[in-house]
Amino acid sequence: MKASLPYKYITSVKNGKYYVIFDFKDKDNNRKRKWVKTDLPAKCSKKALNAKVDELVKEFEQSYYGTCVIQNSSDADSTEGSVKVTKYLTDWLTAVKPDMAKTTHQGYRAVAKGFSAFLEKEYPDITLAAINYAVIQEYFNFKISQGVKGSTIKVYYLALHSAFAYAVKMEMIDVHPMDKLKVPRTDKFEATFYNKDELNELFGVFEGDPLELVVHIAAYYGLRRCEILGLRWDAIDFKEKTISIQRKVIQVYDDDGTERVYVENRLKTNSTRRTLPLIPHIEKMLLDKKKLDAHNKKFYGNSYDNEYDGFICRLEDGTLIKPNYVTIHFHDVVKKNELRHLRFHDLRHSCASLLLANDIPMKSIQEWLGHTNFTITANLYSHLEYNAKIASAETIARVLDGDKTPAVEEKPKRGRKKKSDTLETDKPKPRGRKKKNGTVTENSDTHAVT
Repeated sequence: MKASLPYKYITSVKNGKYYVIFDFKDKDNNRKRKWVKTDLPAKCSKKALNAKVDELVKEFEQSYYGTCVIQNSSDADSTEGSVKVTKYLTDWLTAVKPDMAKTTHQGYRAVAKGFSAFLEKEYPDITLAAINYAVIQEYFNFKISQGVKGSTIKVYYLALHSAFAYAVKMEMIDVHPMDKLKVPRTDKFEATFYNKDELNELFGVFEGDPLELVVHIAAYYGLRRCEILGLRWDAIDFKEKTISIQRKVIQVYDDDGTERVYVENRLKTNSTRRTLPLIPHIEKMLLDKKKLDAHNKKFYGNSYDNEYDGFICRLEDGTLIKPNYVTIHFHDVVKKNELRHLRFHDLRHSCASLLLANDIPMKSIQEWLGHTNFTITANLYSHLEYNAKIASAETIARVLDGDKTPAVEEKPKRGRKKKSDTLETDKPKPRGRKKKNGTVTENSDTHAVT
Protein backbone atom coordinates (compact mmCIF):
# COMPACT_ATOMS: atom_id res chain seq x y z
CA MET A 1 0.00 0.00 0.00
CA LYS A 2 1.18 3.55 -0.66
CA ALA A 3 2.54 5.49 2.26
CA SER A 4 0.20 8.43 1.51
CA LEU A 5 -2.84 6.45 2.73
CA PRO A 6 -3.92 7.07 6.33
CA TYR A 7 -3.74 3.34 6.95
CA LYS A 8 -1.64 0.34 5.90
CA TYR A 9 -2.20 -3.37 5.91
CA ILE A 10 -0.32 -6.63 5.56
CA THR A 11 -1.29 -10.31 5.57
CA SER A 12 -0.02 -12.78 8.13
CA VAL A 13 -0.60 -16.42 9.10
CA LYS A 14 -1.64 -17.28 12.65
CA ASN A 15 -2.69 -20.75 13.86
CA GLY A 16 -2.82 -21.97 10.26
CA LYS A 17 -5.19 -19.21 9.09
CA TYR A 18 -4.64 -16.00 7.11
CA TYR A 19 -5.30 -12.63 8.75
CA VAL A 20 -5.21 -9.08 7.44
CA ILE A 21 -3.49 -6.70 9.86
CA PHE A 22 -4.51 -3.04 9.56
CA ASP A 23 -2.27 -0.29 10.93
CA PHE A 24 -4.02 3.08 11.20
CA LYS A 25 -4.57 6.25 13.22
CA ASP A 26 -7.85 6.90 15.02
CA LYS A 27 -9.65 10.25 15.23
CA ASP A 28 -7.36 11.27 18.09
CA ASN A 29 -4.33 10.56 15.90
CA ASN A 30 -3.31 7.56 18.02
CA ARG A 31 -1.71 4.62 16.26
CA LYS A 32 -3.90 1.48 16.28
CA ARG A 33 -3.61 -2.07 14.94
CA LYS A 34 -6.47 -4.42 14.06
CA TRP A 35 -6.38 -8.13 13.12
CA VAL A 36 -9.16 -9.32 10.79
CA LYS A 37 -9.76 -13.02 10.04
CA THR A 38 -10.01 -14.19 6.43
CA ASP A 39 -11.09 -17.78 7.33
CA LEU A 40 -8.70 -18.97 4.62
CA PRO A 41 -6.08 -21.66 5.37
CA ALA A 42 -2.37 -21.00 5.05
CA LYS A 43 -2.20 -23.19 1.91
CA CYS A 44 -4.96 -21.39 0.01
CA SER A 45 -4.47 -20.11 -3.54
CA LYS A 46 -3.07 -16.65 -4.17
CA LYS A 47 -6.15 -15.73 -6.20
CA ALA A 48 -8.53 -16.62 -3.38
CA LEU A 49 -6.41 -14.71 -0.84
CA ASN A 50 -6.25 -11.55 -2.97
CA ALA A 51 -10.00 -11.59 -3.50
CA LYS A 52 -10.66 -11.96 0.23
CA VAL A 53 -8.15 -9.23 1.12
CA ASP A 54 -9.79 -6.79 -1.33
CA GLU A 55 -13.16 -7.54 0.26
CA LEU A 56 -11.89 -6.93 3.79
CA VAL A 57 -10.06 -3.75 2.78
CA LYS A 58 -13.29 -2.29 1.34
CA GLU A 59 -15.13 -3.15 4.55
CA PHE A 60 -12.36 -1.56 6.62
CA GLU A 61 -12.40 1.62 4.51
CA GLN A 62 -16.16 2.05 4.97
CA SER A 63 -15.79 1.61 8.72
CA TYR A 64 -12.64 3.76 8.94
CA TYR A 65 -13.93 6.76 7.03
CA GLY A 66 -17.15 6.59 8.96
CA THR A 67 -15.44 6.99 12.35
CA CYS A 68 -12.21 8.89 11.64
CA VAL A 69 -11.41 12.33 10.37
CA ILE A 70 -10.62 11.95 6.68
CA GLN A 71 -7.07 13.00 5.84
CA ASN A 72 -6.18 14.27 2.41
CA SER A 73 -3.00 13.25 0.66
CA SER A 74 -0.96 16.20 1.91
CA ASP A 75 -2.07 15.61 5.51
CA ALA A 76 -1.01 11.98 5.34
CA ASP A 77 2.28 12.91 3.77
CA SER A 78 3.02 15.19 6.72
CA THR A 79 3.33 12.11 8.91
CA GLU A 80 5.17 10.00 6.36
CA GLY A 81 7.25 10.98 3.34
CA SER A 82 7.29 14.73 3.99
CA VAL A 83 8.89 14.45 7.42
CA LYS A 84 12.31 16.09 7.49
CA VAL A 85 15.19 13.63 7.19
CA THR A 86 16.86 15.03 10.29
CA LYS A 87 13.74 14.39 12.37
CA TYR A 88 13.28 10.94 10.85
CA LEU A 89 16.84 9.92 11.80
CA THR A 90 16.15 10.89 15.42
CA ASP A 91 12.91 8.88 15.42
CA TRP A 92 14.64 5.92 13.77
CA LEU A 93 17.37 5.81 16.41
CA THR A 94 14.71 5.76 19.13
CA ALA A 95 12.75 2.99 17.40
CA VAL A 96 15.67 0.59 16.85
CA LYS A 97 17.46 1.19 20.16
CA PRO A 98 15.83 -1.66 22.16
CA ASP A 99 16.90 -4.33 19.66
CA MET A 100 20.36 -3.01 18.84
CA ALA A 101 23.69 -3.53 20.60
CA LYS A 102 24.67 -0.44 22.57
CA THR A 103 27.99 -0.05 20.76
CA THR A 104 26.27 -0.33 17.36
CA HIS A 105 23.63 2.21 18.38
CA GLN A 106 26.31 4.62 19.57
CA GLY A 107 28.07 4.33 16.21
CA TYR A 108 24.84 4.84 14.26
CA ARG A 109 23.99 7.84 16.42
CA ALA A 110 27.35 9.44 15.60
CA VAL A 111 26.81 8.89 11.85
CA ALA A 112 23.27 10.29 12.00
CA LYS A 113 24.54 13.37 13.87
CA GLY A 114 27.20 14.07 11.25
CA PHE A 115 24.82 13.53 8.32
CA SER A 116 22.14 15.71 9.95
CA ALA A 117 24.66 18.54 10.41
CA PHE A 118 25.50 18.34 6.70
CA LEU A 119 21.81 18.42 5.72
CA GLU A 120 21.03 21.37 8.02
CA LYS A 121 23.71 23.36 6.23
CA GLU A 122 23.20 22.25 2.61
CA TYR A 123 19.58 20.95 2.48
CA PRO A 124 17.82 22.27 5.61
CA ASP A 125 14.28 21.41 4.50
CA ILE A 126 14.86 18.12 2.65
CA THR A 127 12.21 15.51 3.37
CA LEU A 128 12.27 11.74 3.52
CA ALA A 129 10.40 11.54 0.21
CA ALA A 130 12.86 13.94 -1.49
CA ILE A 131 16.14 12.40 -0.30
CA ASN A 132 18.00 10.56 -3.05
CA TYR A 133 21.31 8.91 -3.75
CA ALA A 134 22.83 12.11 -5.19
CA VAL A 135 22.51 13.94 -1.87
CA ILE A 136 24.03 11.05 0.06
CA GLN A 137 26.82 10.70 -2.52
CA GLU A 138 27.54 14.41 -2.12
CA TYR A 139 27.88 13.89 1.63
CA PHE A 140 30.32 11.01 1.14
CA ASN A 141 32.37 13.06 -1.33
CA PHE A 142 32.44 15.92 1.18
CA LYS A 143 33.78 13.64 3.93
CA ILE A 144 36.40 12.17 1.58
CA SER A 145 37.57 15.69 0.73
CA GLN A 146 38.11 16.19 4.47
CA GLY A 147 40.49 13.23 4.49
CA VAL A 148 38.13 10.58 5.87
CA LYS A 149 39.32 7.08 4.93
CA GLY A 150 37.36 4.71 2.73
CA SER A 151 36.88 2.27 5.61
CA THR A 152 35.16 5.00 7.65
CA ILE A 153 32.98 6.00 4.69
CA LYS A 154 31.92 2.34 4.52
CA VAL A 155 30.73 2.64 8.14
CA TYR A 156 28.70 5.75 7.19
CA TYR A 157 27.24 3.84 4.24
CA LEU A 158 26.12 0.87 6.36
CA ALA A 159 24.54 3.08 9.03
CA LEU A 160 22.58 5.26 6.58
CA HIS A 161 21.58 2.25 4.51
CA SER A 162 20.12 0.66 7.64
CA ALA A 163 18.26 3.90 8.47
CA PHE A 164 16.54 4.19 5.08
CA ALA A 165 15.89 0.44 4.88
CA TYR A 166 13.79 0.88 8.01
CA ALA A 167 11.82 3.65 6.29
CA VAL A 168 11.09 1.32 3.36
CA LYS A 169 10.10 -1.46 5.74
CA MET A 170 7.66 0.83 7.53
CA GLU A 171 6.29 1.94 4.13
CA MET A 172 7.23 5.56 4.75
CA ILE A 173 8.95 5.58 1.34
CA ASP A 174 8.56 3.21 -1.60
CA VAL A 175 12.16 3.10 -2.88
CA HIS A 176 15.44 2.95 -0.98
CA PRO A 177 17.30 6.20 -1.82
CA MET A 178 20.69 4.46 -1.78
CA ASP A 179 19.87 1.74 -4.33
CA LYS A 180 21.80 3.56 -7.09
CA LEU A 181 24.64 4.59 -4.80
CA LYS A 182 28.03 3.06 -5.43
CA VAL A 183 29.42 1.24 -2.39
CA PRO A 184 32.57 3.07 -1.23
CA ARG A 185 35.79 1.27 -2.08
CA THR A 186 38.03 0.41 0.84
CA ASP A 187 41.65 -0.65 0.95
CA LYS A 188 42.18 -4.20 2.13
CA PHE A 189 43.06 -4.28 5.80
CA GLU A 190 46.32 -5.94 6.72
CA ALA A 191 46.67 -6.68 10.39
CA THR A 192 49.65 -5.49 12.43
CA PHE A 193 51.13 -8.05 14.79
CA TYR A 194 54.10 -8.89 17.01
CA ASN A 195 56.24 -11.97 16.52
CA LYS A 196 57.25 -14.31 19.33
CA ASP A 197 60.30 -12.29 20.43
CA GLU A 198 58.38 -9.01 20.39
CA LEU A 199 55.59 -10.52 22.47
CA ASN A 200 58.07 -11.76 25.06
CA GLU A 201 59.53 -8.25 25.22
CA LEU A 202 56.01 -6.87 25.65
CA PHE A 203 55.32 -9.30 28.50
CA GLY A 204 58.47 -8.05 30.18
CA VAL A 205 57.47 -4.37 30.18
CA PHE A 206 53.99 -5.22 31.53
CA GLU A 207 55.32 -7.34 34.41
CA GLY A 208 53.70 -6.06 37.61
CA ASP A 209 51.44 -3.70 35.64
CA PRO A 210 47.65 -3.60 36.29
CA LEU A 211 47.16 -4.87 32.72
CA GLU A 212 49.64 -7.76 32.98
CA LEU A 213 46.99 -10.49 33.06
CA VAL A 214 44.85 -8.72 30.45
CA VAL A 215 47.78 -8.52 28.01
CA HIS A 216 48.71 -12.18 28.47
CA ILE A 217 45.12 -13.38 27.91
CA ALA A 218 44.87 -11.21 24.77
CA ALA A 219 48.09 -12.65 23.33
CA TYR A 220 47.46 -16.29 24.25
CA TYR A 221 43.76 -16.45 23.34
CA GLY A 222 43.26 -13.58 20.91
CA LEU A 223 40.19 -12.45 22.85
CA ARG A 224 38.58 -9.10 22.18
CA ARG A 225 39.01 -6.36 24.77
CA CYS A 226 35.35 -6.54 25.83
CA GLU A 227 35.52 -10.35 26.15
CA ILE A 228 38.55 -10.27 28.46
CA LEU A 229 37.02 -7.66 30.75
CA GLY A 230 33.78 -9.66 30.81
CA LEU A 231 35.46 -12.76 32.27
CA ARG A 232 34.20 -13.81 35.68
CA TRP A 233 35.54 -16.55 37.91
CA ASP A 234 32.51 -18.69 37.06
CA ALA A 235 33.85 -18.80 33.47
CA ILE A 236 37.00 -20.61 34.63
CA ASP A 237 36.73 -24.33 35.30
CA PHE A 238 39.98 -25.31 37.01
CA LYS A 239 38.82 -28.92 37.28
CA GLU A 240 37.92 -29.43 33.62
CA LYS A 241 40.66 -26.99 32.51
CA THR A 242 38.42 -24.74 30.41
CA ILE A 243 37.76 -21.03 29.98
CA SER A 244 34.38 -19.85 28.65
CA ILE A 245 33.64 -16.58 26.86
CA GLN A 246 30.04 -15.76 27.71
CA ARG A 247 29.71 -12.04 28.45
CA LYS A 248 31.33 -8.70 27.64
CA VAL A 249 31.99 -5.31 29.22
CA ILE A 250 31.44 -2.23 27.05
CA GLN A 251 31.85 1.49 27.61
CA VAL A 252 29.52 3.80 25.67
CA TYR A 253 28.08 7.32 25.79
CA ASP A 254 24.37 7.59 26.51
CA ASP A 255 22.08 9.99 24.63
CA ASP A 256 22.82 12.71 27.19
CA GLY A 257 26.58 12.32 26.66
CA THR A 258 27.20 10.50 29.94
CA GLU A 259 29.87 7.81 29.74
CA ARG A 260 28.68 4.50 31.20
CA VAL A 261 29.95 0.94 31.60
CA TYR A 262 27.62 -1.96 30.81
CA VAL A 263 27.92 -5.72 31.32
CA GLU A 264 26.15 -7.60 28.54
CA ASN A 265 25.36 -11.30 28.59
CA ARG A 266 24.10 -11.18 25.00
CA LEU A 267 27.06 -11.63 22.70
CA LYS A 268 27.11 -10.70 19.02
CA THR A 269 26.77 -14.22 17.58
CA ASN A 270 26.70 -17.85 18.68
CA SER A 271 30.29 -18.28 17.49
CA THR A 272 31.38 -15.52 19.87
CA ARG A 273 30.16 -17.57 22.84
CA ARG A 274 32.76 -20.35 23.05
CA THR A 275 34.68 -22.57 25.46
CA LEU A 276 38.44 -23.02 25.07
CA PRO A 277 41.08 -25.16 26.82
CA LEU A 278 42.72 -23.52 29.83
CA ILE A 279 46.37 -22.93 28.92
CA PRO A 280 48.68 -23.85 31.87
CA HIS A 281 50.50 -20.49 31.78
CA ILE A 282 47.21 -18.56 31.99
CA GLU A 283 45.91 -20.97 34.64
CA LYS A 284 48.88 -20.15 36.87
CA MET A 285 48.38 -16.42 36.37
CA LEU A 286 44.69 -16.75 37.22
CA LEU A 287 45.40 -18.67 40.42
CA ASP A 288 47.94 -16.00 41.43
CA LYS A 289 45.35 -13.29 40.67
CA LYS A 290 42.76 -15.07 42.80
CA LYS A 291 45.13 -15.09 45.79
CA LEU A 292 46.04 -11.43 45.20
CA ASP A 293 42.37 -10.40 45.08
CA ALA A 294 41.71 -12.13 48.40
CA HIS A 295 44.68 -10.30 49.95
CA ASN A 296 43.61 -6.90 48.53
CA LYS A 297 40.06 -7.36 49.78
CA LYS A 298 41.34 -7.79 53.33
CA PHE A 299 43.87 -4.97 52.97
CA TYR A 300 41.39 -2.37 51.66
CA GLY A 301 38.56 -3.43 53.99
CA ASN A 302 35.46 -1.23 53.71
CA SER A 303 37.03 0.88 50.95
CA TYR A 304 37.27 -2.15 48.64
CA ASP A 305 34.94 -1.82 45.63
CA ASN A 306 32.51 -4.76 45.58
CA GLU A 307 30.27 -3.49 42.76
CA TYR A 308 31.81 -5.90 40.26
CA ASP A 309 32.49 -8.74 42.66
CA GLY A 310 33.24 -11.96 40.77
CA PHE A 311 34.93 -10.28 37.80
CA ILE A 312 38.55 -11.21 37.15
CA CYS A 313 40.00 -8.06 35.59
CA ARG A 314 39.91 -5.55 38.44
CA LEU A 315 42.38 -3.11 39.93
CA GLU A 316 43.83 -3.73 43.38
CA ASP A 317 41.05 -1.73 45.10
CA GLY A 318 38.38 -3.86 43.37
CA THR A 319 37.51 -1.31 40.67
CA LEU A 320 36.60 -2.92 37.35
CA ILE A 321 39.13 -2.26 34.59
CA LYS A 322 37.31 -0.23 31.94
CA PRO A 323 37.70 -0.68 28.17
CA ASN A 324 39.00 2.84 27.52
CA TYR A 325 41.62 2.43 30.25
CA VAL A 326 42.92 -0.69 28.50
CA THR A 327 43.32 1.11 25.18
CA ILE A 328 44.93 4.26 26.57
CA HIS A 329 47.20 2.63 29.17
CA PHE A 330 48.40 -0.05 26.73
CA HIS A 331 49.36 2.63 24.19
CA ASP A 332 51.18 4.67 26.85
CA VAL A 333 53.25 1.69 28.07
CA VAL A 334 54.22 0.63 24.53
CA LYS A 335 55.24 4.20 23.65
CA LYS A 336 57.10 4.79 26.92
CA ASN A 337 59.20 1.65 26.44
CA GLU A 338 59.88 2.50 22.78
CA LEU A 339 58.37 -0.71 21.45
CA ARG A 340 57.10 -0.94 17.89
CA HIS A 341 53.65 0.66 17.65
CA LEU A 342 50.85 -1.82 18.32
CA ARG A 343 47.21 -1.36 19.25
CA PHE A 344 45.78 -3.53 21.99
CA HIS A 345 43.45 -5.19 19.46
CA ASP A 346 46.52 -6.16 17.41
CA LEU A 347 47.37 -8.73 20.10
CA ARG A 348 44.42 -10.66 18.65
CA HIS A 349 46.10 -10.54 15.25
CA SER A 350 49.42 -11.56 16.80
CA CYS A 351 47.79 -14.67 18.26
CA ALA A 352 46.34 -15.58 14.85
CA SER A 353 49.66 -15.05 13.06
CA LEU A 354 51.52 -17.34 15.47
CA LEU A 355 48.88 -20.04 15.06
CA LEU A 356 49.17 -19.81 11.27
CA ALA A 357 52.97 -19.88 11.39
CA ASN A 358 52.74 -23.16 13.28
CA ASP A 359 50.46 -24.86 10.74
CA ILE A 360 47.15 -24.50 12.60
CA PRO A 361 44.34 -24.70 9.97
CA MET A 362 42.44 -21.50 9.19
CA LYS A 363 39.14 -23.14 10.19
CA SER A 364 40.51 -23.90 13.67
CA ILE A 365 41.70 -20.30 13.99
CA GLN A 366 38.22 -19.08 13.07
CA GLU A 367 36.74 -21.10 15.93
CA TRP A 368 39.51 -20.05 18.34
CA LEU A 369 38.97 -16.34 17.64
CA GLY A 370 35.18 -16.62 17.54
CA HIS A 371 34.68 -15.18 14.04
CA THR A 372 31.14 -15.43 12.67
CA ASN A 373 32.25 -17.14 9.46
CA PHE A 374 35.32 -18.47 7.71
CA THR A 375 35.45 -15.58 5.22
CA ILE A 376 36.27 -13.05 7.94
CA THR A 377 39.24 -15.09 9.11
CA ALA A 378 40.47 -15.80 5.58
CA ASN A 379 40.26 -12.13 4.52
CA LEU A 380 42.25 -11.03 7.56
CA TYR A 381 45.00 -13.63 7.61
CA SER A 382 45.27 -15.35 4.22
CA HIS A 383 48.38 -13.31 3.36
CA LEU A 384 50.15 -14.87 6.35
CA GLU A 385 49.74 -18.50 5.27
CA TYR A 386 53.32 -18.85 4.02
CA ASN A 387 53.70 -22.51 4.93
CA ALA A 388 50.64 -23.37 2.86
CA LYS A 389 52.17 -21.48 -0.06
CA ILE A 390 55.37 -23.51 0.28
CA ALA A 391 53.39 -26.72 0.05
CA SER A 392 51.56 -25.40 -3.02
CA ALA A 393 54.84 -24.43 -4.69
CA GLU A 394 56.33 -27.87 -4.05
CA THR A 395 53.24 -29.60 -5.42
CA ILE A 396 53.07 -27.62 -8.68
CA ALA A 397 56.82 -28.03 -9.22
CA ARG A 398 56.59 -31.78 -8.71
CA VAL A 399 53.61 -32.15 -11.04
CA LEU A 400 54.85 -29.95 -13.89
CA ASP A 401 58.62 -30.19 -13.70
CA GLY A 402 59.26 -33.57 -12.15
CA ASP A 403 62.83 -33.74 -10.84
CA LYS A 404 64.09 -30.81 -12.95
CA THR A 405 63.16 -28.12 -10.44
CA PRO A 406 64.40 -28.31 -6.87
CA ALA A 407 61.71 -28.13 -4.20
CA VAL A 408 61.18 -24.82 -2.41
CA GLU A 409 63.30 -24.86 0.68
CA GLU A 410 61.21 -24.82 3.82
CA LYS A 411 62.35 -23.02 6.91
CA PRO A 412 63.97 -25.49 9.33
CA LYS A 413 61.91 -26.49 12.32
CA ARG A 414 63.29 -26.68 15.81
CA GLY A 415 63.62 -30.02 17.51
CA ARG A 416 65.87 -33.04 17.78
CA LYS A 417 67.22 -34.47 14.57
CA LYS A 418 65.75 -37.79 13.62
CA LYS A 419 67.83 -40.65 12.32
CA SER A 420 66.23 -40.14 8.94
CA ASP A 421 67.68 -36.61 8.85
CA THR A 422 71.33 -37.72 9.00
CA LEU A 423 73.67 -37.27 6.07
CA GLU A 424 74.01 -41.04 5.57
CA THR A 425 70.44 -41.35 4.35
CA ASP A 426 70.89 -38.55 1.87
CA LYS A 427 73.22 -40.75 -0.26
CA PRO A 428 71.39 -42.22 -3.27
CA LYS A 429 70.81 -45.93 -3.02
CA PRO A 430 72.19 -47.91 -6.00
CA ARG A 431 69.56 -49.63 -8.07
CA GLY A 432 69.95 -53.04 -9.69
CA ARG A 433 70.18 -56.72 -8.91
CA LYS A 434 72.69 -57.78 -6.32
CA LYS A 435 74.98 -60.67 -7.30
CA LYS A 436 76.22 -63.26 -4.89
CA ASN A 437 79.64 -61.61 -4.70
CA GLY A 438 78.00 -58.35 -3.56
CA THR A 439 78.50 -56.36 -6.78
CA VAL A 440 75.65 -54.52 -8.40
CA THR A 441 74.49 -54.86 -11.96
CA GLU A 442 73.22 -51.45 -13.17
CA ASN A 443 69.99 -51.06 -15.01
CA SER A 444 70.28 -49.36 -18.36
CA ASP A 445 68.65 -46.15 -17.11
CA THR A 446 71.07 -45.57 -14.18
CA HIS A 447 74.42 -43.88 -13.92
CA ALA A 448 77.55 -45.91 -13.23
CA VAL A 449 78.28 -46.61 -9.59
CA THR A 450 81.77 -45.82 -8.42
